[in-house]
Amino acid sequence: MWNFLINLHNICYNQYMTSILNYINNDFQPFDLDEKISFVQDFFADNSFSHFPVIKDGIYLGCVAADSADGFDSDKTLSNHKYSFDGFFARKNMIYLEVMHIFAKNHSNILPILDNDNNYIGYYEQENITAFFNETPFLAEPGHVIVIEKGILDYSMGQITQIVESNNGRLLGCFISNSSLSSVQITLKIGLGSMNEMLQSFRRYEYDILSAHEEDVFISNLKERSEYLEKYLSMYPRVKFNIIKF
Repeated sequence: MWNFLINLHNICYNQYMTSILNYINNDFQPFDLDEKISFVQDFFADNSFSHFPVIKDGIYLGCVAADSADGFDSDKTLSNHKYSFDGFFARKNMIYLEVMHIFAKNHSNILPILDNDNNYIGYYEQENITAFFNETPFLAEPGHVIVIEKGILDYSMGQITQIVESNNGRLLGCFISNSSLSSVQITLKIGLGSMNEMLQSFRRYEYDILSAHEEDVFISNLKERSEYLEKYLSMYPRVKFNIIKF
């Protein structure tokens, strides 16, 4: 689900880092390793977290899953179940695409954040990071979405960018939305530019257009010719062509 590349234009890296760090949350303190299971079970019953971090002396040890904690002996402590902790986390300096990938890979709605010494800093909540992604130019700015396809060894991101910009388009972002052993599908978000000219340029460079576009003159012409042929055949249903033998 998360095997993709995104190029976002006109927004610098430091601005993204500052924005995503604003979503670090510390509303709930992490569990201590010596916390009673009964407390952990009550916590998950009152909150919708799929996991929650466990620390010892400020060092992150892993996440306990809500489903797992439900089956633990309530009289014991988390130290009796260290073997069941999930070890996923994000570093403080990770960009949001890496963060989203970790969320998806671990099927969690919470993600602990650590510094380079594994000190626990706080956590991200999935809904906040998703909201942040929705505010990026790739999704927030108006534009056209084009899905193109070409051979796995034949496509070039540089060529794609050149095609867009040579038609006065502005590439807001692109990612590989599907791939196989023989071909790759690429989804583009484009602002400005002539859509019809851009689509024809992609065809000239032997990219297949998988998305439908009202501005696509090529498809419109094919449709008109098809309708004309259908109309012609309906007018002469009994026409027979005689083959002259010499």
